[in-house]
Order: sequence, then C-alpha cells, then structure tokens
Amino acid sequence: MKMGLSTSSMRRRGCLYGIVLVLIPCTVLIVVIGTDYTSEQSMSQRMAEFQMRMQYLESMYRTKQEDVAILSQYLRLAALNGAGATGGTSSTDGANVSLANLDLLDGLSPDSRSLIRNVTSTNRLAESLKLPTAFHFLPHLLDDSASLQPSYIESKKRQGVSIVLGIPTVKRDKQSYLVETIDNLISNMDEEEQNDTMIVVYVGESDLDYVRTVAQQIRTRFASYIDSGFLEIIAPAASYYPNMNSLRQTLNDSQERVRWRSKQNLDFAFLMAYAQPKGAFYLQLEDDILTKKGFVTIMKNFALEKTAKKEHSNWFVLDFCQLGFIGKMFKSADLPWLITFFQMFFNDKPVDWLLYHLIYTKVCSVEKDGKSCKQEMAKLWIHYKPSLFQHIGTQSSLRGKVQKLKDKQFGKIPNFHPHRNPPAVVRTGIQPYKSYTLQKAYSGESFFWGLMPQPGDLIEFKFKQPTTIRRYLFRSGNFEQPSDRFYNTTVEVLPASGNGSAISATLPLNVTKDGFLVVGSFNNYGIADGVIDPKIGKLKELRLHVNSDSQNWVILREIYLQSNSVR
Repeated sequence: MKMGLSTSSMRRRGCLYGIVLVLIPCTVLIVVIGTDYTSEQSMSQRMAEFQMRMQYLESMYRTKQEDVAILSQYLRLAALNGAGATGGTSSTDGANVSLANLDLLDGLSPDSRSLIRNVTSTNRLAESLKLPTAFHFLPHLLDDSASLQPSYIESKKRQGVSIVLGIPTVKRDKQSYLVETIDNLISNMDEEEQNDTMIVVYVGESDLDYVRTVAQQIRTRFASYIDSGFLEIIAPAASYYPNMNSLRQTLNDSQERVRWRSKQNLDFAFLMAYAQPKGAFYLQLEDDILTKKGFVTIMKNFALEKTAKKEHSNWFVLDFCQLGFIGKMFKSADLPWLITFFQMFFNDKPVDWLLYHLIYTKVCSVEKDGKSCKQEMAKLWIHYKPSLFQHIGTQSSLRGKVQKLKDKQFGKIPNFHPHRNPPAVVRTGIQPYKSYTLQKAYSGESFFWGLMPQPGDLIEFKFKQPTTIRRYLFRSGNFEQPSDRFYNTTVEVLPASGNGSAISATLPLNVTKDGFLVVGSFNNYGIADGVIDPKIGKLKELRLHVNSDSQNWVILREIYLQSNSVR
C-alpha cells in the first residue's frame, strides 16, 4: 500500500508539473503570434503591450503554481500517511481529518479540489504555515462550500482579451439604465475592438428570480453577443454575503448606508476576482453611464503609452472618469491587491476611499510632506483628459439617495449618431419640432424630433434606385427625453420586384395590404435593429409604420440603413 500511494502521488504530481511546463511556452508563443507587428504603433508601445501580456500570463501562471504547491503538500502528506498505515512513521500528529472538508480546499481551483478529494479521505493535517486567505477576513464563507461560486452564470469561457469591462448592477427602486448602458458601450466599439474586449455583467442580488429576469432582458436584446462570448452574466450565491444586519456601524453612517457601501465593496471584489483571468486589463464601470466612440482603443493606447515610459511604467490605476469608481482601469495582475484590500476593510469605508488609501499606503511616508505624497500618488494614479465616461443616472442604488453628479470633463453628450445612408427621398406626416427635420436626421446633420405620432403615421425612405439593404438600425428617444420614442411601430419594406405576397409565402413575414413586408418592430427600449433576408432582394422603399396613439413626442437619434453601395 505504501508503494501504491507513493507511485500514484508522484504520477499525479508529475502530470501537474508537466501541464505547467507546457503552459508557459505555449502561452508565450500565443502572445508572440498574436502581437500585431504590422500596426503603426511605436516599438516602445509594442514592447509595452508585450509586457502587459506577460504580466497577465505570469499572474495566471502564479495561480496555477499556487495550486501545484498546495497540491504537492497534500500529495506528500498522503504518501507519509500511507507509509504510516503500513508500519512506517509519520511526521504529523493529531486526529484524522477528511481532506474533502478542509477549509483550504476552497482556495483552490475546482480541478485541484477534485484531485485532492480523489487522493484520500483520511489524512492528517500537516504542521505547515498557513497564510491568511479571504476566509480570515470573511469567515462566513466557510459556512457554505459554494459561497464563492456564482449562483447564476452565462458564459462561453472566453479568455485572453485585452480589456474586460465589469458592470455591477443591483435592483433599483425606479428606472434602470442597464440595457441602455450595454447598448451604448457596444455601439461605440468597432468590430476589431469587440474582438479584443469582453463585458461581464454582475447582478449583485441573491434573489434568483430577479437575476433571471435581468438576464432574460439582456439576452432578449443582446443574444448574439452572449452566444459569441463577448457578453457574460454572473450573480453571487446568497451565502457570499455576511449577515448584513450585524455589521459594525462606521464613519457615523446610518446602518442602511453601512450595509449599502459594505455590499458594494464585496460586489466589486467578486466581480474583479471573476474577471481577472479573462484579460490583461480590467475596467470598472457602472450600470448607468455613457461613453465616447472608440473608447476601447483610446484606453488601450493610453495604457501602453504610460507603460512604455519609465516614470509611469508602474502605474496602478488609469482614471478615465473623474467620478467615483467609474472608468478606473487596472492591470489584471494587480487586482489581487485591490480584492484583498476590499475584503479586509469592506465594513470600514466606501470603495473609492479604499482605492485612495491603498495607493496612499503604497507610496506615502509620514516623513514626507503632503506635496511629495501627492506627487508620488500621481505616478500610480494617472488621469486621462477629457473623460471617456459620463454618469447619466440620478437615482442611486442606495434607497432615497439622489445623485446628479456629472463629469464636467466629458463634454457635451452627443444627441445623435450620424451615418452615410443610401440616396433616398424621405418624408413623414409627423410634424417636426423647429429645425429637427427627418431629412437632417437621415443625412446625419442632426436628429429628428416630431410631435406626437398617431396611428397610421409613416416615416418613409424611398430609394432613388432599387437598393439592397442588409441591415437597419433605428434608435429613438435620448438620455434627456428617454420617453420620446416609438411605441408599437413596425419596420416594413417594399421589394423592388413587387412580389411581396409571393416572398411572404416562402419567408415567415406578414404582408400589408399595399404589398409591404413587415421585417421588424421597435422594442421596449425604442430600438429597431435587424437584418433583411437576402431572398427579399433589392428594395424600392423602407418605412416605419406607427400602429397606435402615443402620449409623447418622438425623437429619432440614429438612422442607419446598411447597403452594399454605402459603407
């Protein structure tokens, strides 16, 4: 039995070391192949990107190395106990303990836990140094082995991107901007940026019915992005949170405020820990923000630029918004510092204060004056101007709190999105307000703002020549007048062939009395977005058809008809 256990232990341990040794050259090869040497970036920025990738890979390697080190201790212990069972001596004393129930297992990856449980179920505890873990600061996590596992997850296990965007969201008493925020982020990325980025939405609620409702709302609008792995949704287990009614009352805050900010600290820590292995950088956002076009490329280039400069290469946070914790970017390799700090002091101070204190602790000295401290902190906390993100919500997730904070460095919020559309004659029976005409909206000069639509009202786009339209996108309403959008309005097309009835017989589309095919409609968020089946062929006209009364005016801030002739 002694020989069997030792051989088995050595075999398992050898396999683990083999995996690690294979992982290193493979990941380096991926990095080298994946680096874009044909780009116009300077050599220093290329080296900075390579450095960031290597730091990310090293942090992942360290995580695996930690598992291997812990496993080696247990495998060695199993061999010693095996020797003791056959008459040999053991270097440990004490009662037998089931390895499957050891607290330390919760600090390992699922694979490591599974392997340990398969080694033996009756080994003795080793007298080795046990360093603090999350369980020391959050001991309630030991009460449930699933406390650190998401209770809900939609993921394709995507990894290796440059930037992970983290969006925490919780139940709000009034309006939610979550879907609009995700839509705004996606619409301001091009395809290349999306391929190098991913979004993780963290629903910080233990009510699974509510979590599923939010997830369904996201899937209804962004199903293709979830299926591609670009967008993920997670929620924590209820046991992840301590008893929020027994927290220490700190900073002379009300108990409700203490609960709110303590929970926010724990939510951010969970989200960061989940996102860390997925990309080289992590960006913290909120669920009620706007951003600027091309923000991903701007942030990445800024990060590489600062990394390439010796005086800034050790930066800890890049700040792309002056408000709270919005738009704060970190190297994923540095996230354990922040996560641990949040866990240690989650009950003591708000999350943005903890970030400040962490950086202060890293560089400030009691022997130096405040000016020197500020200069040193500026090397680790670097601000980008103008801001890339703007806060748009007014109702805080803290009940009763109204916050009308705006980042003055963001500039004016754009109220329309221009596009080059195919040549067409446009007209509508909806009366425009002042100079906000449909023609200007179609040509990308402004947005359309019309008086209250009535049943039967049309917005018509008659193409000057038959045109193939591959995709249509209409966004109504805006962030200042979110209710001024289209309700119960369909998107209809008139085939140039005039065979609408014949086409509807082969495609699952309704046809109107005057031969238009109904290809889509506006959703609850005032957006109509869809593709047109190539079988329909070239179009003579596309129109929006209002089918019911509206109590609001209507804003059409984006019109995009993607054709073969106009890109």
